[in-house]
Amino acid sequence: MSTLDNTNYEVDLSDGVITFKNINTTIGFVRYNEAAEVEYIFVNPMFRRKGLAKKLLSIVEEKTKIKPTPQDPISPLGVKLFKISKQEIN
Repeated sequence: MSTLDNTNYEVDLSDGVITFKNINTTIGFVRYNEAAEVEYIFVNPMFRRKGLAKKLLSIVEEKTKIKPTPQDPISPLGVKLFKISKQEIN
């Protein structure tokens, strides 16, 4: 699957968890609290570098009305993701 759009996967919204999945696998998910603190974010390696993590974070912000922030500890990839997201907004 070289391109990915909303027709290639479904979005499951539940309290504190947003999941992107297709018929075969979980593509990505984020777990967060009501203060928009991201506890865990994951994108399947086969689907990385397509903007899905940023899309997950934007849905968190949409649902909570608060800009998402990471909870400690944060991985090196997480630092990079939140740094990129912050630069795009400023």
